[in-house]
Amino acid sequence: MSAILTEQEIKQLRAETKGTAKKIHFNNAGASMPPDVVVDTVVNYLQEEAVEGGYETESKYKDQLENTYALIAKLINADKGEIAVVENASTAWGLAFNGIDFKEGDEIITSEMEYITNLIGFINVQKTYGVETKVIPNDEQGNFSLSALEAAISPKTKLIAVTHIPSTAGGMIPIVEIGKIARKHHVLYLLDACQSAGQVPIDVQEIGCDMLSVTGRKYLRAPRGTGFLYVRKEVQGKLKLLFMDGFSTPSVSMDGYQVRNDARRFELYEKNRALTLGLGKAVEYALTIGVDRIWQRVQVLANSMRRLLAAIDGVTVHDFGAEQCGIVTYSLRGMESGAVKGKLAEKQINVSVGLAKSTLIYMNKNHLASVVRASVHYYNTEEEIEAMCRELALLLK
Repeated sequence: MSAILTEQEIKQLRAETKGTAKKIHFNNAGASMPPDVVVDTVVNYLQEEAVEGGYETESKYKDQLENTYALIAKLINADKGEIAVVENASTAWGLAFNGIDFKEGDEIITSEMEYITNLIGFINVQKTYGVETKVIPNDEQGNFSLSALEAAISPKTKLIAVTHIPSTAGGMIPIVEIGKIARKHHVLYLLDACQSAGQVPIDVQEIGCDMLSVTGRKYLRAPRGTGFLYVRKEVQGKLKLLFMDGFSTPSVSMDGYQVRNDARRFELYEKNRALTLGLGKAVEYALTIGVDRIWQRVQVLANSMRRLLAAIDGVTVHDFGAEQCGIVTYSLRGMESGAVKGKLAEKQINVSVGLAKSTLIYMNKNHLASVVRASVHYYNTEEEIEAMCRELALLLK
């Protein structure tokens, strides 16, 4: 297998994604276009449920549903007993974060790139328990400061919680190096990998995180309403369970209960089995291509997009940092981001608008109310990037 995705492979991958024939899709950081096989997996399962019965269909597909956990574990180099399948990354993150036994005076360390949902969590524990949050700002080059992180750690530090790839910027933070610092100081480490999984190789052993949250709909190309939570085996028993049912606590008497001894203690019994199967198929699809190859392709396309955008008079690219990802953010002189999105949509080009609140600290620091967010994936092409840039140039005339 070639280290680089070949032109023939790209054609085949596009042929397996019917949406690429109709749209130029640069909203992969919102929701990627799923491969046809993922859609078919979900639809076929639902159709079978309709004629065979829900529980009966689940029983028939028991092994395939179970294999979803094994595939996810392979994706991030974990044990399948460390995986819980949930509805989205916010649910996963909330189960982990709110399971921590915070006390008054505890400290959380985060970065300026943190996502809105996570910031709300920090504010909530500040108001509820008196927990302080310390923000490590990026330096002048847009890079996360590891020395500032180490200096910020104190005996009160309960948690390091960071987002690997932010919602409204193309930069990335050094998650492996952060993990080394967290382990050195015996501090819990929660990583939001919402935009990372399926785009960038993720190895939880190398990263050293205790908990990791992921959604399916973005770079994994899974159905909406899917995601997963990784919790390291040694940490599972230290987190409070926010919800329990007969699945998470299989042993119950009138005197007490015993929770599961794996990460599925964070799940509830009832969930959409068709979507779980679709998530597994999407992960399998990514693994078959190779996430390292995907990441190489994404970087090539994103770098090309930034270069072509920067060459257009009136376009400002806003991405910072030494390491950048498939999210490209920019603005047009004299045009609101929403108007740019609307004009591109008329030409069958999908982009998104990154709002200030989504990455509040970073956006406020850089005086950005909103940005246009164009996020590439491996099935995009250079020709599609050129087409978007041509339309932007026309808008500026």
